Amino acid sequence: MPLTSISKDLDSLTMTIVAEFPVPVRRLWDAYADPRQIEKFWGPPEYPATFTRHDLYPGGRSEYYMTGPDGDRSAGYWEFLTVEEGHSFEVRDGFAAEDGQANEEMPSMRMEFLFEAAGDGSRLTTTTYFNSADELQQLLNMGMEEGTRAAMAQIDDVVTDLRSFAAGHGVDTQLLGQTQARFTRIIRGSVEQVWQAHHDPELLKRWLLGPDGWVMSEVTVAHAVGDTYRYAWTPEPGVDGEPFALTGELKESAPPYREVTTESMEGFPGPATLNEQTLTPLEDGTLLTLVITYADADMRDSILATGMTGGMETSYARLESEVLSS
Repeated sequence: MPLTSISKDLDSLTMTIVAEFPVPVRRLWDAYADPRQIEKFWGPPEYPATFTRHDLYPGGRSEYYMTGPDGDRSAGYWEFLTVEEGHSFEVRDGFAAEDGQANEEMPSMRMEFLFEAAGDGSRLTTTTYFNSADELQQLLNMGMEEGTRAAMAQIDDVVTDLRSFAAGHGVDTQLLGQTQARFTRIIRGSVEQVWQAHHDPELLKRWLLGPDGWVMSEVTVAHAVGDTYRYAWTPEPGVDGEPFALTGELKESAPPYREVTTESMEGFPGPATLNEQTLTPLEDGTLLTLVITYADADMRDSILATGMTGGMETSYARLESEVLSS
């Protein structure tokens, strides 16, 4: 049990939690930075969390929901106010409606997370600032302290697992709800390098090829919100397959961390997907997280059945070996 103390100060309207772990500070930080890891301990065991968005940079946002044993959901959000990589971050934490937006009928609070070395391991100090004594008492009555104790009891198992989330595992795929899929991979390179590799046409032609034997015949990159992009591929002589192209619009952009685009395959009817990509620095490189929202579960499952994940892994491996290692 890593939790060492929980103290409440009714005069300053704060609750401070101190916990210590038998791992380096960077390992503990990475567990909070990686959505695959934080969702294993953010909610108590009977209410596990699912993060549909997790952007650990100043101005970024996280959205998550916790699912109860009867299928009931409680949603929340973080707005990142400050981030000092590897050391601290501060968020506005609140309850959310079903669409992920703030539930203004419920209280929000400010939370500071401080990561420090402690002996042979690390210490995490979390301080929550409440707006009023009534809101503090309301959240305590809702079981905030008990839920925190139960949730933090799970962190040890995550941070001492040095294999499941390390670089070298290829693309991980997780289904989120009925219409989303999350793809994650650690890429050995900096956030800036990975961002550049996604936006430089000449670099894209070197790695975004899918299976061997294909070439990119057109690369039109969207740089500003509202711009459209078009990527086209053609099989080399002797390789089976028909030329195809993907196109869409850039909806959001926060270089070098996050961008959101729509995506459609030319010549195929049907609604576009919404692709949300986030780049997060970790000790082993850059965690690329891609959350794709499909029109429905059938569309998602049929696209995944085409071998999409394998093609993504081939391209990301080529990005490491052909672009970032040179």
